[in-house]
Amino acid sequence: MLLSHDSIVYYSRSIQKDIFFPMNNTHIQRWADAASHGDREAFGRLYDLYIKEIYRFVYYKTHHTQTAEDLTADIFVKAIKNISSYVHTHGSFRTWLYTITRSAVIDHYRTQKHDSPIEDAWDIVPTKDTTQQIHARIEIDQLKPYLAQLSSEQRDILVLRLWQAKSYKEIADILGKSEASCKMAFSRSLKTLRDNMPLHLFLMFLTTPFL
Repeated sequence: MLLSHDSIVYYSRSIQKDIFFPMNNTHIQRWADAASHGDREAFGRLYDLYIKEIYRFVYYKTHHTQTAEDLTADIFVKAIKNISSYVHTHGSFRTWLYTITRSAVIDHYRTQKHDSPIEDAWDIVPTKDTTQQIHARIEIDQLKPYLAQLSSEQRDILVLRLWQAKSYKEIADILGKSEASCKMAFSRSLKTLRDNMPLHLFLMFLTTPFL
């Protein structure tokens, strides 16, 4: 039976109260294996674990709140429809989920025939200090011309590595690249930014999670 986004949320919320222990790869793999054999509560746990991370990545790619919410919902519906095809020996559940995520974003842009020179979104953490928000917005806008010099894939690698703390192996699996090429792309991208950015902007980029 096909589950809607609301159904996924229902299963997710129904088991939230039972999660008392820290997450680790063993727990995640156990849930993924159980979910692939039809355990919907296990999928609900995975949904809870990854929903915010996937939403942030999609929002970064679309720069539109409603679009990001809709795509994220679609991604998890596709995931639960296809979870029986997941095989842990082919990679982690997170890698499998990011494969669906990247395909969904690509399909979105193909359908919309949308070609933005830099589709990244740069969020500002809500604050009551309007002056601070304005200053932050100005600085973020100053970053965009430099980031536009990088390819979309290079920006993905920077975000996954710097702000989502992914290992090079995880990034390589997500992007379908080798670890060596991801390391090289990360290093070259940082060098490009450092060579062209004023130092204060470069340091802000390294230390501020805009997502």
